[in-house]
Amino acid sequence: MKFHGVLFFPVTPFTADGSLDEERLAQHIESGVAAGAGGVFVACGTGEFHALSTEEIERATQVAVRTTAGRVPVLAAAGGPAPVAREQAARVERAGADGILLLPPYLVSAPQQGLVRYVQEVTAATDLPVIFYQRGTARLTPDTAAEIAALPGVVGLKDGIGDIERMHRIVRAVRAVPGTEDFQFFNGLPTAEMTAPAYKGIGVELYSSAVFAFAPEIALAFHRALAEDDDALVSRLLDEFYGPLVALRDEVPGYAVSLVKAGVTLRGLDVGGVRAPLLDPAPEHLARLAKLLDHGLEVAGA
Repeated sequence: MKFHGVLFFPVTPFTADGSLDEERLAQHIESGVAAGAGGVFVACGTGEFHALSTEEIERATQVAVRTTAGRVPVLAAAGGPAPVAREQAARVERAGADGILLLPPYLVSAPQQGLVRYVQEVTAATDLPVIFYQRGTARLTPDTAAEIAALPGVVGLKDGIGDIERMHRIVRAVRAVPGTEDFQFFNGLPTAEMTAPAYKGIGVELYSSAVFAFAPEIALAFHRALAEDDDALVSRLLDEFYGPLVALRDEVPGYAVSLVKAGVTLRGLDVGGVRAPLLDPAPEHLARLAKLLDHGLEVAGA
């Protein structure tokens, strides 16, 4: 399972009564794949994994697998308490996914060998390849990252911490382990494009694009510009779109998800609001997002 291009993390649409909207999820995923997504990561962070039941994660995965029809890899999330993560992994495999994004255990701070044990226990519950998401309570040392990378079934590491020096040491430690030539690293920070040039400099070229969920034209323009060393367009998009988007995102906790979901609705597909404990964007923030979106599309030449 090798990834290329922009990775698509769809939102999870809800109906007016708050239940999972499978029809609109299928429409959302289809539009992303048609736009050129390199992979679909359903029911993950942007998809409100934290607010979904295990059964809803399985259903969302089924929708993604059915909709993509083998055109791109489909991964879904598992995480939290080890027993729950094992059940989620089994359900995601049953739903036909190609892999799992393993999120950290919640709240508890664990020793390094405890994190290794957590990954071992979850990977033992599935035959699917696993990408481990380093963030929150799961902060790996280079030695631990190398140990996890060597575990059967672990094929990638996604970084959501943003410590470039730490991540550089992790990349070098993992690459020193025989047999990890195909191991993949991902920049998993919110609005990852802001740090994509820095991560590219340490050999981490793959990143998750939340913007792709509501403005694939902008996300693809940025990705091409970065790949082609078009520094002028990269800088302009960072300065005039991504930077202001991050500034808006940081005004309210949870806006890393809420703004994306609102953006999908602004582009014509009503995916409903976010679930608790998140809040939908305030009207003045929606107006700023709409204006910013129009300008970003203009800069991207869309």
